[in-house]
Amino acid sequence: MPKITIDGKEYDLESLSPETRNQLVSLQVCDQKIQSTQQELAILQTARIAYANALKELLPKN
Repeated sequence: MPKITIDGKEYDLESLSPETRNQLVSLQVCDQKIQSTQQELAILQTARIAYANALKELLPKN
């Protein structure tokens, strides 16, 4: 029987109410979206650094 641990307490998934399982699915979707957004942010930060470095190379040197 699949189990999940929340706040240190283990629960049988099959014994949870449909509403509780729906909340769990929503929580998992949020966690996945947060992870995806963090990965996208890392990509954008890397691109920003590259653009800033390219800009510095193009600026006149005094």
